[in-house]
Amino acid sequence: MTHLMDKSKKRSRWYFGGLASAGAACVTHPLDLLKVHLQTQQEGKTSVYKSTVNIIRTQGVAALYSGLSASLLRQLTYSTVRFGVYEVGKQAIETPGQHAPFYQKLVLAGVSGAAGGIVGTPGDLINVRMQNDIKLPVDKRRNYTWAGNGLMRVCQEEGFRTLFNGCSTATARAVLMTMGQLSFYDQIKLTLIKTHYFTDNYVTHFVASLLAGAIATTMTQPLDVLKTRAMNAKPGEFKGYVPAFVRLAPQTILTFLFLENLRLNFGSFPPQ
Repeated sequence: MTHLMDKSKKRSRWYFGGLASAGAACVTHPLDLLKVHLQTQQEGKTSVYKSTVNIIRTQGVAALYSGLSASLLRQLTYSTVRFGVYEVGKQAIETPGQHAPFYQKLVLAGVSGAAGGIVGTPGDLINVRMQNDIKLPVDKRRNYTWAGNGLMRVCQEEGFRTLFNGCSTATARAVLMTMGQLSFYDQIKLTLIKTHYFTDNYVTHFVASLLAGAIATTMTQPLDVLKTRAMNAKPGEFKGYVPAFVRLAPQTILTFLFLENLRLNFGSFPPQ
């Protein structure tokens, strides 16, 4: 009985990833909004700075948080599922003191990402549409009041299947994203700790998450643009790596910092 209780104490709670991602989204939402604007602009080219200034000047600072409810819905579905499946799966293939080989975690991350991508597509679609709404002419805006209103109106006006527009691209992106973030974060963190120059602390978490964010951005950038266009249903020109990294790196760093804090204070994790 004691052995079972000790083993239980070493398990992370499966929903921590979703909560951590939602917390990170509250901080990085303006960056996500700017990324969507840059990926869907139809005429000319603009920078992150110019786009930010233009939004604040014409719409106000609050406009940078347009669609926040949809962003939270997306993270609480997409990220909860992908982190949850990955965490439960990792616990199943690992034994105390023995870490699974990287290739197994890579495959597990891919499966987790696919599950999260499918479940999170409706929230992702509403998120993209709400973020893009403020740059459209007034007569062409969808004007969803919040995420639930967006889901209901899409079902009523366009049909339930429309909620899954861009699902195949979003799922492919989620597979690569989860591989780049979760499996590489775990592996980089373990590698750093094994050098004996790092311990399991904030510095290690920051470095590992920053590198994982760079890897995830590199792996997902082309599909990220295609997903955004498919969900917004408006053509745009291909946008660069830097805006995507500027958004994804802080999101990844904050997600894992929040996740490690949740594990430390409200659960526990397998010993490194």
